[in-house]
Amino acid sequence: MVTDNGFPMPRFYCPQTLVIGEIVALPDHVAHHVQVLRLTAGDRITLFNGNGGEYTATLAMIEKKRANAEIKLFSPREAELPYAVTLAQALPETSKMDWIVEKAVELGVTAIQPLAAQRCVVRLSAERAEKKLAHWQGIIISAAEQSGRNRLPHLTEPAHFNDWIGQQNLHLRILLTPRAEQSLSGWARHHPPQSVALMVGPEGGFTDAEENIAHAQGVLALSIGPRVLRTETAGLAALAALNAIWGEM
Repeated sequence: MVTDNGFPMPRFYCPQTLVIGEIVALPDHVAHHVQVLRLTAGDRITLFNGNGGEYTATLAMIEKKRANAEIKLFSPREAELPYAVTLAQALPETSKMDWIVEKAVELGVTAIQPLAAQRCVVRLSAERAEKKLAHWQGIIISAAEQSGRNRLPHLTEPAHFNDWIGQQNLHLRILLTPRAEQSLSGWARHHPPQSVALMVGPEGGFTDAEENIAHAQGVLALSIGPRVLRTETAGLAALAALNAIWGEM
């Protein structure tokens, strides 16, 4: 949605019940953002609560640390892919995961599964994992606000590769590896859109042992071209390729 002057209407995630005609207290972080953007009473904003669709609201009151908005209209608009894609990403070093999470949300990923693989440099303790999950969840919210999505991708707790690969009743799992004989694009052109999980290794890739375990569990090994991509590039390139081949409508 756009404002009367043609600029995009500010969008905010508001995880609460939204009802047309009611005045709601905006979450603290949204109230702060309203202040940063120098919005004033009467300005229109877009709110979404993650349950689908979005609401046009008018700012009713802005104080130093608080803000209220009146819900005016509801739109069922969605920006989700017509198929579910889980990104099973082996944990990379430093801040690369932040980039991966942000861009994966922009490209329409449905769920993000951090994996602890043998060649992962990063090892998360329970305390660090909790902090990282909260940090990545914030990135997911910001990316959804920016990209126009009204539903938040699901972020799961980090899982060990062997534990996750042994689970059943999952979507078709695709392990991205330069050693595969078949390409992702070639496979996608001959198969209808469907729910998939894209598995991306850490720096150095998955080990031979991990790939063998995955193969034994029925995982499909596919490549994404003759070039070896960095871990922060591979999953995003694969997701973009699927979107281009299968379409988003």
